[in-house]
Amino acid sequence: MDAEMEFSCEVKKQILDEEIFCSPEASVLLASYAVQAKYGDYDPNFHKPGFLAQDELLPKRVLMQYQMTADMWEEKITAWYAEHRGIARDEAEMDYLKIAQDLEMYGVSYFAIQNKRDTDLLLGVDAQGLHIYSPNSKLNPNKSFPWSGIRNISYSEKEFTIKPLDKKKDVFKFYSSQLRVNKLILQLCIGNHDLFMRRRKVDSIEVQQMKSQAKEEKARKKVERQILAREKQMREEAERAKEEMERRLFQLQDEARLANEALLRSEETADLLAEKAQIAEEEAKLLAHKAADAEQERQRLEVTAMKTKEEKRLMEQKMREAEQLAVKLVEQSERRSKEADHLKQDLTEAKDAERRAKQKLLEITKTTYPLIAAYSAPPAPPEAGDSSACDSASMRHDFKDSDMKRLSMEIERERLEYMEKSKHLQDQLKELKTEIESLKLEEQQQQASLYSLRSEARGYVPEPLYIPHSNRNSAYMSQMAFFEEV
Repeated sequence: MDAEMEFSCEVKKQILDEEIFCSPEASVLLASYAVQAKYGDYDPNFHKPGFLAQDELLPKRVLMQYQMTADMWEEKITAWYAEHRGIARDEAEMDYLKIAQDLEMYGVSYFAIQNKRDTDLLLGVDAQGLHIYSPNSKLNPNKSFPWSGIRNISYSEKEFTIKPLDKKKDVFKFYSSQLRVNKLILQLCIGNHDLFMRRRKVDSIEVQQMKSQAKEEKARKKVERQILAREKQMREEAERAKEEMERRLFQLQDEARLANEALLRSEETADLLAEKAQIAEEEAKLLAHKAADAEQERQRLEVTAMKTKEEKRLMEQKMREAEQLAVKLVEQSERRSKEADHLKQDLTEAKDAERRAKQKLLEITKTTYPLIAAYSAPPAPPEAGDSSACDSASMRHDFKDSDMKRLSMEIERERLEYMEKSKHLQDQLKELKTEIESLKLEEQQQQASLYSLRSEARGYVPEPLYIPHSNRNSAYMSQMAFFEEV
């Protein structure tokens, strides 16, 4: 067993040191078997990412050939490693060696030689025979001599001779620089040839017995491994079942706890619902009482609505009457304004007539003053020739007296007429002022009544009575101006 381990380690070392050429795919597969032989079956709970960071598993040439990180290589190796589950460690070692012996450079010993032309060559000795390689290519031999086709191998100092079994073929000779190397080559050739001949011979009884024992031992170990694997699998299944039962137990405990909490909450909810039901009953009674009150209120509102309709009709009638009254008041105001204008015009004409009368009186006074002075002097005795003059003077005097009387009567008459007109105008002004005050009072009362009717109508807002502002202002201003002037 130790020899097998040493041999396996030697093969691994040759592969990692690139003494044995290995493709990247074969390198990853061999690395997965090496990990199986070292760590056993793959366990994702134990073999976490990075557990192969300290292991040297791939040749440097393979690592440099591809632009991949160490984690990526570990992922690929772990993927193959997980598929080897159930393989024993010694079997993994044997599988490693079986794959390694199929490599082109496995088991080949290379020696530097020269031919007759002093050309540098390589001699490879393995279990299959002798191979001649170029110094730059150790994979593909230029010429091969299988052990079954070699009749004799001999050397004389530095010269080595290979005689083929077929006499028609030429004898191949090569030269080695060292005698010790020639001896080593000869020993390797003799040993590999003996092994080749043994493989071709029928095994002896002892060897057959040993092989059968080894086969039985191998079968027994295989059965033991199967039993062990089955027991391991059963143990793992039991552990999984145990874990599942524990998980189920914890789950049931959680469900029971939640059920108890839900039961407590349901009881609390039931109590709360009972309280809410009681409150709902009380609210229902209260709502029924409110519904009865609302029905009474509705009936009262219906009666009120009927009254309101009647009041609305009366209010509309009153509004129409108020509008008609307002129109009449506006018409009366305009009529009074016109009368005031006429009175103002009559007053102006009276003033002009008075002024003319005064002016006429002054003129008559100036004209008649010398005559009055003359008539007031003592009369001279009339002469005889002056009889006609006396007659004319008496006639002028009579004329002047009559004019004065007539003028005085006209003045008195005009004064009386002026006084009457003034009194009449004053009466009209007083009456107009009284009517204006009464109109203002009526308008205020109408606005108050309209406001009270609106407040009683509950939402009914009639349009306000519109009286042209310009008409009211113009009539009022004209009347006040006339009153102030008078």
